Amino acid sequence: MANVQVIAHRGASKAEKENTLAAFRRAGEMGSHAVELDVRRTADGRMAIHHDAALADGRLIFQTHSSELPADLPYLDEALDACAGMWVNIEIKNYPQDPDFDETDMLAATVARYLEKRGDDHRWLISCFHRGTVDAMRTLRPEVRTAWLTMGVRPEEYEKTARSLANSGHTALHPYFGHVTKECIDVFHSHGVQVNSWTVDDPAKMAELVQWGIDGLCTNVPDIALAVLSGRA
Repeated sequence: MANVQVIAHRGASKAEKENTLAAFRRAGEMGSHAVELDVRRTADGRMAIHHDAALADGRLIFQTHSSELPADLPYLDEALDACAGMWVNIEIKNYPQDPDFDETDMLAATVARYLEKRGDDHRWLISCFHRGTVDAMRTLRPEVRTAWLTMGVRPEEYEKTARSLANSGHTALHPYFGHVTKECIDVFHSHGVQVNSWTVDDPAKMAELVQWGIDGLCTNVPDIALAVLSGRA
């Protein structure tokens, strides 16, 4: 239990506006081990922190110059600064169904170049729903950990998927918490692959996942997750 990592989903997003510097800093103040955040590319090639492909007014981020984005929308460099003392799960938004999908992985390459200059490779973990993107990161920046983000893996696919992730050099599987089973965790662990679930806010479910051997809890309420781990909830 002591090794279970509490990962603040888009920062402490129950307490502060998600994917903002305030949310990242609040996560640190709460004692989170890590922060999860989302990166999208702008029209001028900057790495913007935003979950959806479009802004609230409907503008697509990849078609918008950074100078025209909302003032409270941070960029990767300042977001990582705000996560001081924690490790960071950088989710690269490159989903085939999104309007900004790029099969050449230009954003991943930009992130890799930036991380190479920044250093502290042990503090970063790259994830993406598109398996091709996290596979590409093994070549682009092999010093940084990677994880495949997914809704879940069918039980009959546990062994095959775990073997595939391990053989590709990935650190973890990131499934939706509702599709995690103890068998899933056990199988992936047998191949040396960690399992970090998203996004669980219910204390009873957190406790069950911890009992099953989960490695990380991605949550909007990191304070509650920490309380579960310490036996206070």
